[in-house]
Amino acid sequence: MFYLLEVEDHVRVEPKHFGLPTREAIEKQLNESFVNSVNKEFGYIIAVVGVDNIEEGVLIPNDGSAYYKSIFKLVVWRPELHELVYGTITEITNFGAFMQVGPAQGMIHISQTMDDYVSLNKTGTLSGKTSKRSLAKGDDCIARIVAISYKGENPKIGLTMRQPGLGKIEWLAERKKKQEVAAKKVAKEIAKETKGVKGGKKKETKAK
Repeated sequence: MFYLLEVEDHVRVEPKHFGLPTREAIEKQLNESFVNSVNKEFGYIIAVVGVDNIEEGVLIPNDGSAYYKSIFKLVVWRPELHELVYGTITEITNFGAFMQVGPAQGMIHISQTMDDYVSLNKTGTLSGKTSKRSLAKGDDCIARIVAISYKGENPKIGLTMRQPGLGKIEWLAERKKKQEVAAKKVAKEIAKETKGVKGGKKKETKAK
């Protein structure tokens, strides 16, 4: 999910930015320090929106940079457990699939790609044994986040598509069509039974 965060922090401005106006120097430093970085607190930092407040700069002995206590805004993308996400399959492997979700990649284990026995075929797609469904690079899907780990340089996001309402967009359209057909069939049967009750003749027995 995307968020607009207001952050208060001491921004360390390097000497290479000293010739610029203070606000511009801080904005450049923030872009260099934050944009395209990832941390557990903020998530994936997409952009610096602007700097709202700047206090007087401070110099620290034996440090050539200047520090400015500032308030600034960041646009971030932070994955949340159980969140539904829309993305595109970027890679198929023998152990599952990778899906681009916003600025990050999530991994779908082969057992979580669909509610079926799945295997990798010669064409480089994942196929369901019973359903005959296939998942390939470039397919648009809806998945649910089931695991998030910030260990290491690249955070890991685990996804599933086994639950109802998840999977390849075409599968969802097919499921919806089947449900509509089934609903119409039930409606017709109910209407037929109701008509039979209304149109039936009532037999009367006279008392002797």
